[in-house]
Amino acid sequence: MGGPERVQRQHDQGRLTIRERIDRLLDDRSFHEIGALAGFPSYEGDDLVDFSPSNILSGTGTINGRRVVVCGDDFSVRGGAADAAIHLKQIHAERMANELRLPIVRLIEGSGGGGSVKSYESFKRTYIPANPGWDVVVDNLAKIPVVAACLGPVAGLGAARVVTAHFSVMVKETSQLFVAGPPVVRAGMNQDVTKEELGGWEIQARQSGAVDNAVDTEDEAMAQIGRFLSYLPSSVWEAPPLGTSNDDPARRDDELISIVPRERRQVYDMRKILSIVFDRDSLFEIGCFYGPSQICALARLDGHPVALLANDPRVYAGGMTAAAAQKMTRFCDLADAFHLPVVNFVDQPGFVIGVDAEKAGTIRHGARALAAVYQASVPWVSIIVRKVFGVAGAAHGNAHRLNLRYAWPSGDWGSLPLEGGIEAAYRRVLEEADDPDEKRREILTSLEAMRSPLRTAEAFGVEEIIDPRDTRRLLCEWVRDAYRIVPTLLGPRTHGLRP
Repeated sequence: MGGPERVQRQHDQGRLTIRERIDRLLDDRSFHEIGALAGFPSYEGDDLVDFSPSNILSGTGTINGRRVVVCGDDFSVRGGAADAAIHLKQIHAERMANELRLPIVRLIEGSGGGGSVKSYESFKRTYIPANPGWDVVVDNLAKIPVVAACLGPVAGLGAARVVTAHFSVMVKETSQLFVAGPPVVRAGMNQDVTKEELGGWEIQARQSGAVDNAVDTEDEAMAQIGRFLSYLPSSVWEAPPLGTSNDDPARRDDELISIVPRERRQVYDMRKILSIVFDRDSLFEIGCFYGPSQICALARLDGHPVALLANDPRVYAGGMTAAAAQKMTRFCDLADAFHLPVVNFVDQPGFVIGVDAEKAGTIRHGARALAAVYQASVPWVSIIVRKVFGVAGAAHGNAHRLNLRYAWPSGDWGSLPLEGGIEAAYRRVLEEADDPDEKRREILTSLEAMRSPLRTAEAFGVEEIIDPRDTRRLLCEWVRDAYRIVPTLLGPRTHGLRP
C-alpha cells in the first residue's frame, strides 16, 4: 500500500486499510486479486528502482459462499485520488461483474475522480471531464446488485460511485460524503465548514437520503453489506435465494389482536407488528433515518425473501412526505428489478400538507411513488392495518391488477379523514350554523356509522377483513404462490418516464 507511515495514519484516524476491509467483508481466504502488479514504476535503464502501486484493489471472492466482485480504494496512496488509480482496474471490475452477472461491492474512500489540479503538471494540459466506464456502472443498476460503502472522506466521482448503487452504507464520525471537500467549498462558496458539518452521516443519511444506512463501525458496515446481498439474487436473471426457516408459518400471536388502539389518534409500534408477522430476526431495514414515516425493509416469510413497505404512525401519523415518497419509489424499483414480492402494511392518512410540503414538491414525488407502484410487475399484497386516505392511500397497491389485500378490523378509509374532511365538504353549512362546533359534532356523529369497514366489505369494496392473528399464516400461503410466479418474471425490467 502507501507504506508503514501512511498505514499507521489510517489506523490513527480510526479507519481500516483496504486489505483489512476486504478480509472482513469476504469469506476467509476467498479473495482472488486481479491486477496486483498494476502501478507506477520508475526505471533506470532496464532496472526497476521505484514503484507506487495503484490505489485501486479489485478481484473476486465469496460472501457466505456466494461469489461477488469487490473493488476498493486505497486511501494510503494519494488519498484515493484517481490520478493514482489506473482507472482501467476499476472499469474492469465493473465490467467483470456485468458480464459474469455477479454482485459488485465498492469500498470507497477518496475522490475517485480526476485527481487534483496537480495532475495538470503531469499531463501538461487540461482536459474536458468524462467518466470512463460509466456506461457499465449505469447498466449494472439494471442487471446486478450494486452495493457501496462510504468509508472515509469521499468527494466528487467517488461520491457519485457511492450513490449509484442499490444499497449504500457509511460509518458515523469517520466517513463523510460531499460533492467537494471543505477547501474547495471555502474557496468557492466562502463557507468555512468541517468535513462532518459538510457531509457527515446526519446530513447524508438523515437529511438528504443520499446514503441509505449509517453504522457505528466498519465491521457493522461489512455485516450489513453481506446481509443486504443475502436477500437478493446474483443477477436479474435469477430468482431471489430461498432460505431455511424454523419459524412456524402458521404461528399466531395474541398481541396482534389489541396492538392497534381503538382511539384512532393514538399511535402504536408498527415495527413490533412486523417483527411478529415475519420470520424471526429477518427484518433488515433500509433508510430508517430518511423519510421516516415510510418504513422500507427486506424480510422473509417462511424463508422466502420479500420487500416490505409499511407506514410508521409515530411520524406524521404515517403520512407521505416528499422524502418518504422518494424513498418508496426507489425501494419499489429495487423490488421490481430483483423480483422480490412486495408486502405493504398500510396505515396511510394521506400526503403531509402545508406550505413546507408544497415547497418540497410533495405531489410530484408522490405521483412518482404512485407510478412506481403501478409499474411494478412483482406479486403484491397489502395488509390494511388502519388508515387509507386520498391519493397517497391509493398508492397502497395497483387497483388495475389483482389488488390482493387483507384488512384488519381497525381499518379506516375514504377520500379524506372525517375529522378534516368535514371542514371542506360542509364549509358553508358550518359557516351558517348558529353554533358551528355543535353542528360539526352533529355531522360527525351522523357520518361515523358509515365509517365501519364492515360496510365496505358488504359492498366488496374490500375483499377480506381478517383476524390480525392470522396475518402471518395468510402471508406465508401467499408467498408460496408468489414464488411460483417469480420465475416467469426473470430478466431486466423496463418502464416509462415517471413525472
